Amino acid sequence: MNDIAHVTPTFEGVLAAAARIAPHAHATPVLRSRTLDALAGCELHLKAEHLQRAGAFKFRGACNAIWSLDEATAARGVVTHSSGNHGAALALAARTRGVACHVVVPEGAVAAKLAAIEAYGATLHRCAPTIAAREARTAELQAQLGAELVHPYTDPRVIAGQGTAALELLCTPERFDAIVVPVGGGGLASGTALSVAARSPGTRLYLAEPAGAAETFASLAKGERVTDFTPDTVCDGLRGTLGEINFRMLRDHGAQVLTVDDVDTVAAMRLFWQRTKQIVEPSSAVALAAALKHGPLFAGQRVGVVLSGGNVDPDALPALFARA
Repeated sequence: MNDIAHVTPTFEGVLAAAARIAPHAHATPVLRSRTLDALAGCELHLKAEHLQRAGAFKFRGACNAIWSLDEATAARGVVTHSSGNHGAALALAARTRGVACHVVVPEGAVAAKLAAIEAYGATLHRCAPTIAAREARTAELQAQLGAELVHPYTDPRVIAGQGTAALELLCTPERFDAIVVPVGGGGLASGTALSVAARSPGTRLYLAEPAGAAETFASLAKGERVTDFTPDTVCDGLRGTLGEINFRMLRDHGAQVLTVDDVDTVAAMRLFWQRTKQIVEPSSAVALAAALKHGPLFAGQRVGVVLSGGNVDPDALPALFARA
């Protein structure tokens, strides 16, 4: 494993990431909807990361990692594994600097996401649809190519970059009672924890997680990582295993998990489309679904919701919406 894996992410790293990625990443808007506020019983401020480059917040962390590399390391290229969004983000970020990029993808990944990875110029390497297979194939490629590993959620450069989304949200005039973010591997969640702790320590952090992949919920409840599970959820971006560093950061921050059934996530995805005329993917809609489902937690409060991405296959929408 590369030495960077042993670096502890800090808020200073988030601030450095914000400056580093500013020439490349979008400062995404915060959306409002009176209808959604009324349904949720609170004031929702929706951070539109589905409008980020490559269609997801992942570009922030990938861009920070790529532009953190020294010239010699960049010349060897980068490698990662991803079910889609991180791979596409790293491929695009690598292209902004002319860096070779290799992405290990599991069989069964969303076709639109794989097409995006290739369109951004990365080389795809397929593997079995398990975390163990992804990690093993990535390690093989790293050794073979001498490339720099940019892990999708445990790399401190990635975590710091992901924290810039919440940093932007917290730099708005509003003071938030709570922030809700999706959680899978934990990169966005732990980066958000850094920004919340530094900029708005009174704000509660909630993690939205599919009930069919509630590994973070189980891990925080048990006090140690739970990894022996098989995810069963339409939220393909949230099927990853919670990272060790991410677990420690979320535990130490006191983050709370809200589990959401897939039917509620898809209903929220459909509702968001109907009311705002914009599409987010299930792995993003889970955060809005959590705010809607757990209304009593947020009644009358100001709540930030990070809509993490919008990379959904259009051909899959009819089948998805039929589940709502």
